[in-house]
Amino acid sequence: MNLVDLILVNLINNEDYSRKVMPFLKPEYFESNDQKILFSKIVDFTVKYNANPTKETLIVELDSDSKVNDTEYSNIGKFLDQDLTVKDEWLVDKTEKWCQERSIYLAIMDSIGILDGNDKNRDKGSIPQLLTDALSVSFDNSIGHDFIEDAESRYDFYHEKQELLPFDLEYFNKITGGGLPKKTINVILAGTGVGKTLAMCHFAAANLMQGKNVLYVTLEMAEERISERIDENLLNLTKEDLNAISKDMYLKKMQKVGNKTVGKLIVKEYPTASVGAAHFRHLMNELRIKKNFVPDIVYVDYINLCLSTRLKSAENSYGYIKAIAEELRGLAVEKNVPLVTATQVNRAGFTNSDPGLEDTSESFGLPATADFMFALVTSDELEQQSQLMVKQLKNRYGDPTRHKRFVVGVDRARMRLYDVENSEQTLVDDKPVMDSSSFGERAREEDTMKFMTKKQGRKDFSKLFGT
Repeated sequence: MNLVDLILVNLINNEDYSRKVMPFLKPEYFESNDQKILFSKIVDFTVKYNANPTKETLIVELDSDSKVNDTEYSNIGKFLDQDLTVKDEWLVDKTEKWCQERSIYLAIMDSIGILDGNDKNRDKGSIPQLLTDALSVSFDNSIGHDFIEDAESRYDFYHEKQELLPFDLEYFNKITGGGLPKKTINVILAGTGVGKTLAMCHFAAANLMQGKNVLYVTLEMAEERISERIDENLLNLTKEDLNAISKDMYLKKMQKVGNKTVGKLIVKEYPTASVGAAHFRHLMNELRIKKNFVPDIVYVDYINLCLSTRLKSAENSYGYIKAIAEELRGLAVEKNVPLVTATQVNRAGFTNSDPGLEDTSESFGLPATADFMFALVTSDELEQQSQLMVKQLKNRYGDPTRHKRFVVGVDRARMRLYDVENSEQTLVDDKPVMDSSSFGERAREEDTMKFMTKKQGRKDFSKLFGT
C-alpha cells in the first residue's frame, strides 16, 4: 500500500485524521481518475452528513452515479476492501509533505503549459505567483481563538510591543500611537494640488532615512518626477537649485544620503488605470527575486487610478473602488506591510473647508475599508502661514476625536512637511488654532446642530413612549 492509498483509506476509517487534513486536500493532487472520484465522494459525504462515510455508503453512492464506468467502479470497490490505519501524527506529516510536492509539480506543469501557449487565460507574468502559491502550501492547524483557553496568550498580545513604522512628524505619531502598523491600508484625502503626492513623497523620504525599504508606485506622474520631489526633500534643494547644481555636486550629495541609511527606495511607474493589486504583487515578487528587495512600506499614488483584479467593469463606482481598496488591503496583509495611498475629494468636497468622509470621491466603500484616513486642507490663510490643516477622518489606531484637527508646516519648494511650533499649534486657552478659524467655526456649528438634533430626538422618543 502506498502513501496515497493510506491517505484515502484513513479519510474513511480515521475521523481525527480526516478532520485534520481534509480542508487542505484538493482533487487535482490525486493522479488517477479512480482516486479523484473516491476522494470527491468522501468529501461530499463528510460535508453533507458531518461524519465519515462507510465502505457500504460509498459503494451505494458509486452505484447510483451514472458517470462512474464499470472499470472505475470495480477498481474503487477492490480498493475499499483494504482496511489499514496508522499513527495520526506520522500520517499528517507525510500528507502535508505530499501535498506540497504535488502542488509544486502541478504549478511547474501549469507553467510549462503557459510557456507553450496552451493556457489562454494566463500569461507568463502569472508564473512567479503560481510557484509562490505552490511553495506556500502548508497545514494550518489553527482553527480560531478560544476566548477562555487562550486568555494567557491574549494578555501577552495586549502587552506586546507592536512593530510600528513611525512618522517624522510629532502629531501624526500622537494620533496613531507611534506610527503605522503592518497589514493596514492608510488613505490621504485632499483636493487637486493640495499636497497628496507631496505628503507621500515626504513620508517615503522619511522612511528611507529611517533605514527602511520603500516601494513607491506611481500611476499619475513619471518615475523621474516622483524621484525629483524626493530629491528636493532629501537634499534640501528647490527645483531650481536641483537644475542648477553640477552633476558631480549632485552625486556627492546623493552619496551622503546613501551613507546615512541602509534602506532602499524603488519608484515604479505604471500607465494610468492599467494595473491593480495583482500587478503590484507580481512587482514585489520580482523585486525580491531580482534585487533581493523586500519593502517595509508601500505607497500607491493613487488608488482611484488602479484597476480591480476581481471586477472587470467600472459601471458601479462604489463597488469598484471598494473592490480595489479591499484588494490593496489584502496585499498589505499578505506582504505584511503598511500601504499608503490617496484619493480625491468629490465635487462638494472641493469647495468644503472642513471635509468629512462623505466628501470622498467615487466611493464611500474606500473609507469603509481604510484603517486610517485623514484629510489635507489648505486655504489662503494657511498658505500665507505655509501650513496645511490635517483632519482625522477615521482612525483604528487611536481616538479620532483626540487632536482631531491640527496643522503642519509645508515647504512646497522643497516638497517637505515639518512640525510647527507649539505656539502655532495651540492658543493660550489651549484650543487648537484651527478651532478659531473659519474651519473651526463651521465645524462647531455642525457639531452643535448634530447635538441639538439628537437631543430633540430623545425628547420626541420620551413623549412617544412616556419615558
